[in-house]
Amino acid sequence: MEPRIVIPINKQWEFKQADKDDDTYLPVSQFPTNVHLDLLAHKLIPDPYIGKNELEVQWVGEKVWVYRTKFVSPESQTKALKKVLAFEGLDTFATVVLNGKTILETENMFIPERVDVSEVLAESGRENELVITFDSAYLRGWKLVEQHPDHKWGCWNGDSSRLAVRKTQYHWGWDWGPTLLSCGPWRPINLEVYESRISDLWCDIEVEKSLKVATVVVHAPIEGKASKLRLDISLDDSLVASQEIDDGSSATFRISDPELWYPIRYGKQPLYTVTATVVVNDKDVDSITKKIGLRRAELIQRPLKEQPGTSFFFEVNGIPVFCGGSNWIPADNFIPRIDKERYRNWVKLVADGNQAMIRVWGGGIYEEQALYEACDELGILVWQDFMFGCGNYPAWPALLASIKREAEENVKRLRHHPSIVIWAGNNEDYQYAESVNLEWDRKNTDAESWLKTDFPARYIYEKILPDACRALCPSVYYHPGSPWGGVDTRDPTVGDIHQWNVWHGTQEKYQNFDKLIGRFVSEFGMEAFPSLKTIDAFLPLGKSDPDRYAQSSTVDFHNKAEGHERRIALYLVENIRYAPDPLEQFVYSTQLMQAECLASAYRLWKRQWKGPGREFCAGALVWQVNDCWPVTSWSIVDYYLRPKHAYFAIKREMASLTIGIVRREHVHPDPENKYSRIGGTTQVQVEIWASNLTQDDIPVDCLLLRAWDVETGEETYSHKHKKNGLVLSKNQSTEIITMDVPAREKGEENRTVVAAYLLSDGKQVARYVNWPEPLKYLHLQKPKQLKAELNVDAKTVALSAEVPVKGVAVECEEDDDVRFEDNLVDLVPGETVTIPVRGAKSDTVITTRYLGMI
Repeated sequence: MEPRIVIPINKQWEFKQADKDDDTYLPVSQFPTNVHLDLLAHKLIPDPYIGKNELEVQWVGEKVWVYRTKFVSPESQTKALKKVLAFEGLDTFATVVLNGKTILETENMFIPERVDVSEVLAESGRENELVITFDSAYLRGWKLVEQHPDHKWGCWNGDSSRLAVRKTQYHWGWDWGPTLLSCGPWRPINLEVYESRISDLWCDIEVEKSLKVATVVVHAPIEGKASKLRLDISLDDSLVASQEIDDGSSATFRISDPELWYPIRYGKQPLYTVTATVVVNDKDVDSITKKIGLRRAELIQRPLKEQPGTSFFFEVNGIPVFCGGSNWIPADNFIPRIDKERYRNWVKLVADGNQAMIRVWGGGIYEEQALYEACDELGILVWQDFMFGCGNYPAWPALLASIKREAEENVKRLRHHPSIVIWAGNNEDYQYAESVNLEWDRKNTDAESWLKTDFPARYIYEKILPDACRALCPSVYYHPGSPWGGVDTRDPTVGDIHQWNVWHGTQEKYQNFDKLIGRFVSEFGMEAFPSLKTIDAFLPLGKSDPDRYAQSSTVDFHNKAEGHERRIALYLVENIRYAPDPLEQFVYSTQLMQAECLASAYRLWKRQWKGPGREFCAGALVWQVNDCWPVTSWSIVDYYLRPKHAYFAIKREMASLTIGIVRREHVHPDPENKYSRIGGTTQVQVEIWASNLTQDDIPVDCLLLRAWDVETGEETYSHKHKKNGLVLSKNQSTEIITMDVPAREKGEENRTVVAAYLLSDGKQVARYVNWPEPLKYLHLQKPKQLKAELNVDAKTVALSAEVPVKGVAVECEEDDDVRFEDNLVDLVPGETVTIPVRGAKSDTVITTRYLGMI
């Protein structure tokens, strides 16, 4: 028997518009591909990311497109060989014709397909023609809507036609992305020739509670004949265990003292290599290899002390993890051009930003293996949504059958990744159902009856998807949706919530995030403009474009959030003094505001990670880490991987050891006349705490508090508290002190800046500077001695000033290779803040920007 061969069908592809008789086939730009990429390569459409060109390319999504290629049949030495065309992904309504015969029709972008073409393929050495016709998903979607008038169609973002189509939903446009309905062979196509093959490889892993033994059951079902199946487990190229099986397709291994996989900051990320090999007559004929991690991961939901509801935290290898992290959307509207290096760079940014988790959001795709591989290697936990978002999905029988296959295929495709610790059924579909009062009785457990209600998708989320997870990946927790939990999707005491009452909803002040808490906040956010370089990149004329100002129609076009002008302005005007001109300072102002907002959330919620039985908040996933095009959005890093200042603020808040301060104003009425408007007193206090995310109690020498008058720059207070030392308990926050703001005079609290430092062995181990708010009320002084000095080896920038300066940003506008590892820092007199920098040279010019500069 000959070994299985895999031949990539990735050469000589060409494409054309189907309904244009005079249209000639043109070579594709790459493979895999999609139609927009190919049209762009031939300059047949303008770049939709530039200016308002998105409007000029809408016709593309309403046309039919044809892709074709020719390839030669491989030499076959026996007729027993099976020939299969394997399509990893076709987007979406595709008709596949091989040598004039229709071999496949698809209607789900997310399902890989395998077609036996043994009887259709040309003889050995002869040429084959493969033709794939892609219909308009947008128009097909509307036809399906018309065919099902009894369904109560409705959604947030895009339009209802998307609900009928199993295609990535953000292609219809979202409140952060353009409407670009593409199509094409978006994942690889291969010809496989074999008599015997391994059809899958996966492992059921159980790590004992003691962590001393891991049981690994390796499954490798075989299609065709086999004399033996050899299963090998290795680590760092050293064989750990091996078995040969004469009959069957699975074997059990017990690994003593396993090298365990941990999330970032808690340990290493060793990955075992599992290899399955089919042996026929002492000859290896097929082999599959996957990397796995051995870890014990659980979602802990149990009653809490002192507060109602239950916890919602992830425990990995016995360690409770505070999941500070981000939401992930597709990193481009044209997915085939996101290469493996770009995926890794994105995940590296997350890891370098002290984040522990990403949530793969339900309106995108079941991501490429490169994303999960990077998470496995770097220790980033993954919350994985199924691909449903913000709508009332229909549930006719054929669609349910397609969704069942979709779920099973993608769970199988991803289940070996140790980073994935939760599957969730959808994004905000239960929330949408609540908003339009769809019929949804939680007490009704009769799944078939759900299909007869006006919310039939409940059958998907509570029957089809959990059944798939239970059968194929039982060790990973399934959550019906996000958000999901208590009496409704807004219940902060059970499950997860999406906290959008800052920006959306009631548009609360971000200083009140401690009142907007949930057991696990899986979405929250604030918008900010991207880097000025990114704005210049999407303006047709760049720096000389007449629309290069904050309120221009082109700049507005690159913000898809409804009401964004009012909401950005609201949060700016509530908090800082700003003006729309010059654009450089306006961009800075929005990024400062976003950074202050998001840092406030992480700081206040992490304070509520208070140890065993008091895990009042166990996660904060900001919406969102990334963008799919150059845009003003909620992202903390823009499309070109340029971090906004919020990225660094979050990085500081998610450090292993942090200190936090919040101000509280207490009004005490006159005890002699409680209704009087005069005679009472106002007390302004600071509450100070520390958060220790390490696995060790940390002793510190003392808490050093210093204060300055923001108007004069004069130091008004310096005192060491807790001089006998204090111990910061492991993996939780510790309250340190509550005291009056150390103002020089009563009534000057609102001009007093307070800095807190934790000292250990005389060295600073944590720092935080607290300012009176709102910042717009402060009479900030412009520093005369603000320094940003690049050291001799160009590896660090030293910042200092003689007066308190809020939000000092270091910039290098002329060199995109210069990357700072921290930014937007608060300066106080008498200290120097050092920022590491990469890519700088001795002659690199570093400039600064700060609040109150203009």
